[in-house]
Amino acid sequence: MLLAIDEFLWALRRDGFAVSTAQAIDVTRACALVGFGDRGALRDAIGAVVVERAADLRRYRACFDRFFSPEGAHVGDLWGRLRERGFSDGELSALRDLLSAAAERSGASGDAIAFQALAGTAGELDRALQAAGIARVLAPMTSSLQVGFFAQRVMDQLGVPAVASALRRIRSALEEALGEERGRALAEALAAELERMRHRVREHVTLSLRRFEGEEPAAEGRMDVPFASLGEGEMEEVRRAVKELSQRLRGAERLRRRRARRGRIDPHRTLRRSLQTGGVPFQPARRARRRDKPRLMILCDVSDSVRVAARFMLEFVCAAQELFDRTRSFVFVSELAETTELFEALPAGSALDRIQRGEVVSRAHNSNYGRALLAFEERHGRDVDRRVTLVILGDGRTNYFADEAEVVRRLRDRARALLWLCPEGPGAWGTGDSAMPRYAAASTKVLVARTARELESAAREVVARRA
Repeated sequence: MLLAIDEFLWALRRDGFAVSTAQAIDVTRACALVGFGDRGALRDAIGAVVVERAADLRRYRACFDRFFSPEGAHVGDLWGRLRERGFSDGELSALRDLLSAAAERSGASGDAIAFQALAGTAGELDRALQAAGIARVLAPMTSSLQVGFFAQRVMDQLGVPAVASALRRIRSALEEALGEERGRALAEALAAELERMRHRVREHVTLSLRRFEGEEPAAEGRMDVPFASLGEGEMEEVRRAVKELSQRLRGAERLRRRRARRGRIDPHRTLRRSLQTGGVPFQPARRARRRDKPRLMILCDVSDSVRVAARFMLEFVCAAQELFDRTRSFVFVSELAETTELFEALPAGSALDRIQRGEVVSRAHNSNYGRALLAFEERHGRDVDRRVTLVILGDGRTNYFADEAEVVRRLRDRARALLWLCPEGPGAWGTGDSAMPRYAAASTKVLVARTARELESAAREVVARRA
């Protein structure tokens, strides 16, 4: 349990709590006194040590509940996380041997730190980021425009590029040792873990800049609170954050369009034209870029189990009107209905309220994914082609109706990509009436969207599919 306490203290530090070494010792003593049998007593005992202001109490409790939730999957190292994804001990043993050999070949101490952070718990990476060498790398940073540059410098210092190179080599070895299907699945899981490490490095750099500028990072903590745990006030703050994301995406699209109208400089034509002016390129020649702008189709489960996540996702639908050539949206519970014209005719808030009141599809029934997917394929399957990115938001809980995962597979084969946004973590997939393992196998990619931050990352992934 000392490992769990240590990981939780690092999670508190990530959320902006300043936990000193003396407080960490006191937390350990408090846990020894109250034990781990009573969840409420444990939460209050740790809170009595680390929470110094009444205003931070709610944020502390949200962090505690998030960390110790069954689907949180925060405690444990790489092997525990991969085991939860369904990989066997034999497969993990083969991976451990390959990673150990790669770490020995790398030789450099920085690279060894990166391998250790990848294979260890979340606290291993946090401790590496708190090292003096990383602080010296970040010392010259003065502007948010430099976050990307310094994040890359920190990753170079840790040896993340060497790990990425090693994982590319390991992929073929895994496919040879475990078979093509299982080897590829394990390699993709490793790639997801490496991407999680990169995200944490960038997050650390961003928080370091905010602390230097004197900003309070506490409000950011709400972006990491699971939707089901949000209070009414917190939900309004997250809603504003999602709207700001939509505005940023629209602004970036307008900027891209302005640049596209001017066209890119054609170096060959520019040099040929410069011969008329003695080799001085007074008049750059530009080349207009033809862009086959893709389309977007979104299916949202709006049943009670995913109500909050669906509302935030539908907020993104409004922004997507400007990001894709044609955006069509659908909602379903047991029946399927198209909401494209609804969002075009009404303001976003009014359209969302009508959906939430059950005026578009009845919310009195249980979710029936199989029925909704078959209805979509029958009515709109012919409209899905290689220009269409298809996004499905839902927890994949079928209420024991037929899941019709083959429909998802057929739609994926027709579409540019089929992305599934799931508001449940992988630890809950396959339990009870969850058909997510079958849906995941049939989709191009599954993006977990339990929190506003994860939903933001998923939205950016959807937008990136335009390229």
